[in-house]
Amino acid sequence: MKAAPRHLFSPEHDAFREQVRRFCEREIAPHHAEWEQAHGVPRALWRQAGDNGLLCCWLPEALGGPGADLLFDFIVSEELGRIGATGPGFPLHSVIVAPYLAAHGTPELRQALLPAMVRGERIAAIAMTEPGTGSDVAAIRTSAQREGDHYVLSGQKTFITNGHHADVIVVACKTEPDQGAHGVSLLVVEGDMPGFSRGRNLHKIGQHAQDTAELFFDQVRVPASHLLGEQGQGFRYLMQKLAQERLLVSVQCQARAEAALAWTIDYVKERQAFRQRVADFQNTRFKLAAVATDIAAGRAYCDQLIAQHLAGELDAAQAAAGKLWHSELLGRVTDECLQLFGGYGYMAEYPIARAWTDARIERIYAGTSEIMKEIVARELLDERKS
Repeated sequence: MKAAPRHLFSPEHDAFREQVRRFCEREIAPHHAEWEQAHGVPRALWRQAGDNGLLCCWLPEALGGPGADLLFDFIVSEELGRIGATGPGFPLHSVIVAPYLAAHGTPELRQALLPAMVRGERIAAIAMTEPGTGSDVAAIRTSAQREGDHYVLSGQKTFITNGHHADVIVVACKTEPDQGAHGVSLLVVEGDMPGFSRGRNLHKIGQHAQDTAELFFDQVRVPASHLLGEQGQGFRYLMQKLAQERLLVSVQCQARAEAALAWTIDYVKERQAFRQRVADFQNTRFKLAAVATDIAAGRAYCDQLIAQHLAGELDAAQAAAGKLWHSELLGRVTDECLQLFGGYGYMAEYPIARAWTDARIERIYAGTSEIMKEIVARELLDERKS
């Protein structure tokens, strides 16, 4: 089925996509299986990505970026998805963490960190989740007390993407413990600050090439200049950026679903069963047709969400609905496609097997499917009341 034209992208975007695709095929795809065994990608890859202009594309030149737009960063995410590469945490670094620094960091902090992030010399992470708290950011226990020109930060974070390599960590903490969500602040911790340490690189059921770590803060003295924005406003800042984070999940899930279908079409056209191609069975053809139709709808929906966001019109409920739909789509697609591979679909050396396990987390991080439904439901009920 012929793909619908994507009117979001200019010829400049298309040329950049070709550049990113060559980089992914040359520098990532041949090594990704090895990185899955190592549970992380080498730091040198980040430098290479920086040298090729793949990081923080949206940042203006004044902050060390190329002064492009967010579509360039989404192209990087899509091309990683096209080859099934979940290892390099470029999208989180560029699309999720960098915006907090750009929007709320002091001019000195922005200049100290963002150009190095563009070059891939510094790797960024965001630390919200704790062992005892998941999606409930207001319930975090990591705390920071102001002492003169510093905050003294103590606590523990877990499931932190890029955590094993991160040099720049945006940490959600309580600066006013009795204020609930209004007591949350965001501090920027650098990897060489005394008292900061990393735990084990967590071994997950999927996304094995993505380093995911526990982080510990034992009375880390963080300069007050590393506070993002105002004290006690961290929860509000997080809520403001969540729409973009959830849109990124939609972008990634859609690209991975398209890749899974492409691999499956190639496989069933070659695989023989009962003296005919697997592609010649009616069940196969109907399954592929249904999956392709779902994916076409997903592409139209995803591009609509991107266009809304670029226009400043994407709200929290719309982003949540998109994240819900695309993460669930990816789960359905990888499951249907794996079935068409038969027993080989369960073998780790086949990309569909890895895509199936990699997909499961998409319905959990950036807010579970259940939380997404709650956000959408609140919006619906509020509208009906009005």
